Amino acid sequence: MIKIPEIIRLETELLILGTGAAGCGAALAAREAGVKTLMVDKGKLESSGCLGGGNDHFVAVLGTNEPNDTIDDLIKVHNKPGSGVSEKQIREWGEVMPLMVAFLEGEGVRLLHKPDGSYLRTAGRGEPAWYINIAEGQKIKRLIAKKLRALGADVLDHVMITRLLKKNGHIAGAIGFNVLDGTRYVISASTVILALGNSCNRATTNSTGNPYNTWHSPFNTGSQYALAYDIGADIINMDVKQQATLIPKGFGCAGMNGINGSGAHELNALGERFMSRYHPQMENSPRQFQINGTHRELVEGRGPFHMEMRHIAPDLLHHLQYVLMPGDKATFLDYCEQRGVDFAKAPMEVEIGEIEFSGMLATNDNYETTVPGLYNGCVFYTFSGSLCSGYMAGRSAGRRLSPAIDLNDLEDEIQTECARILAPMNVTGDSLPQETFEAAIRQVMSYYMGYVRNEAGMNIALDRLAFISTCKNHVEARNIHELMKVHEAMHLLQSCTLSTLCTLQRKESGRSVYRRSDYPDKDASYEGRILVVNKKDDRPKTFWR
Repeated sequence: MIKIPEIIRLETELLILGTGAAGCGAALAAREAGVKTLMVDKGKLESSGCLGGGNDHFVAVLGTNEPNDTIDDLIKVHNKPGSGVSEKQIREWGEVMPLMVAFLEGEGVRLLHKPDGSYLRTAGRGEPAWYINIAEGQKIKRLIAKKLRALGADVLDHVMITRLLKKNGHIAGAIGFNVLDGTRYVISASTVILALGNSCNRATTNSTGNPYNTWHSPFNTGSQYALAYDIGADIINMDVKQQATLIPKGFGCAGMNGINGSGAHELNALGERFMSRYHPQMENSPRQFQINGTHRELVEGRGPFHMEMRHIAPDLLHHLQYVLMPGDKATFLDYCEQRGVDFAKAPMEVEIGEIEFSGMLATNDNYETTVPGLYNGCVFYTFSGSLCSGYMAGRSAGRRLSPAIDLNDLEDEIQTECARILAPMNVTGDSLPQETFEAAIRQVMSYYMGYVRNEAGMNIALDRLAFISTCKNHVEARNIHELMKVHEAMHLLQSCTLSTLCTLQRKESGRSVYRRSDYPDKDASYEGRILVVNKKDDRPKTFWR
């Protein structure tokens, strides 16, 4: 029998949930302002989040004489109706970019330069040449962590948050447990930044069938949305913020953006460079178009697919294979050796990876959500977007700290949650392994919420997910590690349910990675409209704004 330690209670001025790139940006801004800061994550600061696996680029406009290199250019690309972000936020992102570039280089991150001293930047995902290339990207997180610890940020590693606390309509703190020994934590804070990552992974898989062999961190299972939803925050764009990428065949990793941006040609089984049929920018189009195009080729019988790179200059080709790709996932060269991959000798086989479900917390220009005192650190995507939006949220939250909130009136809720955390370790009667429970979620999402969907299928998905939910109290954890996986699966189930419900409301195709077979065309009436979902009377409610 495992002996669980007593409950530990903590208090801080600013509580940052998530220590990935967004959480680090928030902590950096807060500590620069002298705010007492506690960072919490189920991983370790030095390796947590998607950035913990490495990254090969940092997006930045720098105001040089190069084309499209101003904040106004950034606004032109990102200020889209219905995006959920404002022009003010995009402008602030552009203003913070050079500050974060200087911070990263100052801490020893190897941003690459051209012989004339300017940064080596490439184009990507339909955007101009803003992508600063990075070498040894797998070291970034350790360098940032060293700085944050030196700045005096308090860090609680290996603690998963399972519930946010609210009192009189205002954020009041959070409850969680240590994923190594089961210690439960009750943290009082009147200002909280949610920075647990925009992505929700492990909902579908790639061809390996391994849910942990993912493009981004497999430990992001929708906590950002499940926790916010449970406390009554508005969540937006779960119907359109769903994404996927091409991956090396059988090897889940990022990095294909660098390959596309360097001029690679995607070929189908007939040897055709086919992307011109789907977007004028071809392989360098926004990611959803390459995925949609590749999937259409696949279902029409023109797979498999390869990236042809032998026409690329030898020095750039070497850079792609031996610098950029290993910077995203350190084992890439092991993969190349085992499969005989050599960019200079033959095309590399690629495939469509898993679908990553996502969304965004509804956020005002101060980065505060619809729950007072709760801020959103994950406004923009990519390493740059996460670090910068976290920094902006931390800066804003630090200027608006509220007085400490007494949690005495919430003691019954706290005790109930502390008991619920450990409940999977005390299941009696019929029990269900976590792996079986989570695999059922994945099976439903892969079949009914794949790259092509329809109303009938999504309604079945909601019924099946609801049935899976009735089994929650039977899911068993035999140790503390499995306890973490059980709670991850609960967040995954909640996030997948919301994504399915929201997608059902959008009766069109063309604004995301998926296609609706019953509504195959884009509908202009949706232009600028945002779908909101929140919790009302213990049920999800959706509405358009």
